[in-house]
Amino acid sequence: MEPIQVAVRRGGLVEAVHRVHAVAYQDGRVVASAGDTSLVSFLRSSAKPFQALELARARDDLDERDLAIASASHRAEPQHIEAVRALLAKAGAKEGDLECGSQEGRPPGPIYHNCSGKHAGMLATCQARGWRAEGYGMPGHRMQRANTTDVAAAAGLEEESVRTASDGCGVLTWAMPLERMAAMFSRIESTEEGARIAAAMRTRPELIAALGATDTDLMQTLEGFAAKGGAEGLLCAAGPDGVGVALKCEDGSYRPLRPAAAAFLGELGFGLGSYGETVIRNNRGEPVGDVTIL
Repeated sequence: MEPIQVAVRRGGLVEAVHRVHAVAYQDGRVVASAGDTSLVSFLRSSAKPFQALELARARDDLDERDLAIASASHRAEPQHIEAVRALLAKAGAKEGDLECGSQEGRPPGPIYHNCSGKHAGMLATCQARGWRAEGYGMPGHRMQRANTTDVAAAAGLEEESVRTASDGCGVLTWAMPLERMAAMFSRIESTEEGARIAAAMRTRPELIAALGATDTDLMQTLEGFAAKGGAEGLLCAAGPDGVGVALKCEDGSYRPLRPAAAAFLGELGFGLGSYGETVIRNNRGEPVGDVTIL
């Protein structure tokens, strides 16, 4: 099957077309696909629920807010910053201990970085495990080695075969075929700690990104789904009965993912209603076009 084609239209004229590759995995096999299921990409922020696995194992003092913010790419809203500070307090850490740096377009300081929850979770893990906190983001640190083990195991891959690079916040990110990403999410709830993380994401979707975000809205629209977006046009999700889904926009754009996800999940029997409707507005807020399946 060809990739899902998503058109950007303005005044009835197609201005751009995005190609989205998608795969669904369940019961150990691919159950639906569009495009190239072997397309290799980096997990980026879609890896965050798996980077939180060691945190969930290491500590018994975590609530749903802690696990959600550790899995989040937040928008630095007051509720997000409050959640990060609460997790830092459990780690006995300070904002200055975060190694994610400042993020362009946000207030100065690492706590406002969209990955600060993940980094606070890493500090909390180090504190619980008795690991050295300084340099926790470096490839050779035990924190990053533990994350690599968890990611490879969830993907069903040998650690040595998984290519790594530095993510935007400075810690590791992992490359793998789209089909392996869907497989990862299909089995996230196969462990106690993974089930806790998925439940926290479903319970607190507004912490994972923000209201109006593609992954947050997906979780609020479809009962039983835990979804996480990643940079360069990636969206992954775990659904009921062990279904895992991964979608990747070939050109790295995020805007076609809503209509693509609605179409792909619709073929699997999950109705998303108006979720996939994306309106383009001008600077006065007037509708002037849309993003839709071609």
